[in-house]
Amino acid sequence: MTRFRSALAPLAIALAGLTAVPQQAWAAPPKPVPSVAQQQQSPATAAAACAPTVKSTTTDARLTSLFTNYGNDNSRLDDWTGADGTYSLKLPSGKELWVFSDTFLGQVNSDGSRPPVVEEGGTTVFLNNSFAVERDGRLSTIHDGTTAKPTAVMPPRDSTHWYWAGDATLAGGIVEVTYQEYERYGTGAWDWRWHRNVVARFAPGRLERPISVHDLPSGAGIAWASGTLKDGAYTYVYGVEDLGSPKYMHIARVKGQSLLGKWEYLKADGTWSPTETDSVRVMSGVANEYSVSRVGSGYVLITHDTTEVLSPNIVAYSSCSPFGPFTGKQHVYTTPETSGNIFTYNAHAHPEVAGNGLVVSYNVNSFVNTDHYRDVSIYRPRFLDVTFG
Repeated sequence: MTRFRSALAPLAIALAGLTAVPQQAWAAPPKPVPSVAQQQQSPATAAAACAPTVKSTTTDARLTSLFTNYGNDNSRLDDWTGADGTYSLKLPSGKELWVFSDTFLGQVNSDGSRPPVVEEGGTTVFLNNSFAVERDGRLSTIHDGTTAKPTAVMPPRDSTHWYWAGDATLAGGIVEVTYQEYERYGTGAWDWRWHRNVVARFAPGRLERPISVHDLPSGAGIAWASGTLKDGAYTYVYGVEDLGSPKYMHIARVKGQSLLGKWEYLKADGTWSPTETDSVRVMSGVANEYSVSRVGSGYVLITHDTTEVLSPNIVAYSSCSPFGPFTGKQHVYTTPETSGNIFTYNAHAHPEVAGNGLVVSYNVNSFVNTDHYRDVSIYRPRFLDVTFG
């Protein structure tokens, strides 16, 4: 079984909400946060108090075509032709950093197909993480290694481990990108599990490899940094406790800008604790990647709806604070790509990216490995503009 099959395919199934429970300790059953219990009595009133309602959702043609055209361009053969993850961060220079997990590099054939990956005898390079930098409407790929032999920007420790990206933030001019490390412990298709969370620090002018890598809290079975949000004196860090179905939202915060600061966790009584195992299950129904963004006087959570198996629906919840409660579920968009083997997942917002509203991306994938060779357009992000009334 190749690295491509053993990493990309399980990711697809995991993010769709069908993963078997990893062999690790999980947080205790939840006690409702008091404010959540109160708001359950009148969620519509709670949502209306602080956050606007979804007014319209349209395709962001600029961003969707930007990645389509770049992926199809064969002027270089060591650059991006498709990926998932799709986080973003505005760099001090004004450039946009795009952070990806599993990534294809190489050429695109004239018929819209790609060669198989190197591990299967082809020429397409497959990496578990990469960057792209956008400046003035032009993209460039960042990887480590060489043109002839590209490697991931966040290298694995050995052949049985790999990193998939979480959200990124800027701290004192340094780029901090979160990663979840996964490990393979057997030869079976399901013999892999989440292992730990880390943050890699990069110099904005030297993004091909990290300056340093630091452990993040990992003792409660929570994959941290599904999303981050700077608000007031804190950086809020959103995580997921992934039981396949359901998936639970958890919230932490760090004072200041850097994720290397002292973490504290939202407790069941609505206060904050320095102990990770006190972290409460805020709500279910979030995906492995989601976002919380400031919109008007409130906060909007954007996620794929994991209350439904393989759902094509992107939904929004509203709150008066960055730590919830998130109520008033609204439909945002139904992804048209979902059909047969093809599914979509991990919608989240990019509030710093210019668009005709709040920019939201989502990923497209297939359960059939060879579909990614047959049609390069499948494994690329799509972008939306969501407006609020």
